[in-house]
Amino acid sequence: MTSRLGAAVIAAALLSFVPGGAVQAQETYKIGAALGLTGYAAASDRAWRDGQMLAIEAINAKGGLLGKKIEYIGEDNRSEPQEAVVVYRKMMSNDKVNIFASGCVSAGNFAAAGAVIRSETPMVLCSILPPRPEEQKWAFSILPPPRFEMEARYGWLKANSQVRKIGIMHDPTPYAQLMKDVAVKTAQDSGFEVVAVETYKPDDVDMSVQIGRINAAGGGAIIKMGQGGSTVTVAKNIKQLGLDTMILMASLDDGVPLKAAGEVLGERFMFVAPPVQIPSSIPDGAFRKAADTFLTAWREKYGDRDPNAGARGWDSITVIATAVELAKSYNGPAVRDALEKLPPIQGAFAKFNFTATQHVGITENPYVVGVLRDGRFQVK
Repeated sequence: MTSRLGAAVIAAALLSFVPGGAVQAQETYKIGAALGLTGYAAASDRAWRDGQMLAIEAINAKGGLLGKKIEYIGEDNRSEPQEAVVVYRKMMSNDKVNIFASGCVSAGNFAAAGAVIRSETPMVLCSILPPRPEEQKWAFSILPPPRFEMEARYGWLKANSQVRKIGIMHDPTPYAQLMKDVAVKTAQDSGFEVVAVETYKPDDVDMSVQIGRINAAGGGAIIKMGQGGSTVTVAKNIKQLGLDTMILMASLDDGVPLKAAGEVLGERFMFVAPPVQIPSSIPDGAFRKAADTFLTAWREKYGDRDPNAGARGWDSITVIATAVELAKSYNGPAVRDALEKLPPIQGAFAKFNFTATQHVGITENPYVVGVLRDGRFQVK
């Protein structure tokens, strides 16, 4: 059963949305967000923030949470762990935030987690969970488990190609490292041989050497971990090297680099896509209603801008709002406890099932494999 305050409440709020005025700080429920608004995570974190703001505007237009308006405090961590610690501390000490709904810079969220849990402030994150159990107690992830990405990519390759030897490319971010480990661990059981594992930096301007080593080892496809412009660089290098049959499969990402890479390699470039990124893939029912509610608001404000991270940001606010209503409290520990007791929530990005032992809310694989065809993202 979908939560009372979930997509239905946000849908109703959007129908009557009018811009709200400023609210005194002491009268607000404060949601803080450490965001990579500059640096490698900028595309995803800006969209995450913008999706959150849309949901907050809708809730505030209906009176807020338990009689308080939501106040959003977003700080740029520059996609750097050290900066994340600084902005987290600022939001805790100066802004007195009630809860965090931070972006996709996993390393930054990890670096600040110890201080956050000492303040007993819950964290709802775009990123993977911090590594230590005591930190995971206070953290809840809106990101699907990394294995879901690999299941989608390996499943498509096995069913639709003759490629059985693959190369893996990853950047040094915690999420990409974790994804690489999952890819290596599950390759053999999925019917693939990993012939090379190559690293790169997100701002590298040429990766021909790494690609050449994968090709020389017999790799017919590159499984790439990491976001942003590096995907376009890899696509261009594959084309420049004349590797006319090599497949490139990219991670979950913003639509801008995905489209640019698709324009370079055509249908030899594929990527992991949530249904909201390819709305035609969503069947009728609760999922479509939730996605349509978000997409209506998103397109009104942002046109054809990619909705992937925005949908996750929107859903993060829905999850928080539902927990506050369930707790009937703004208190951090009470909201943390409520997050573990939420009913299933159908979001715009996926369905969420949080429990006391499940702090990664997406338990069913939402991904399809996408491709750029005729200038639009479609299911491959």
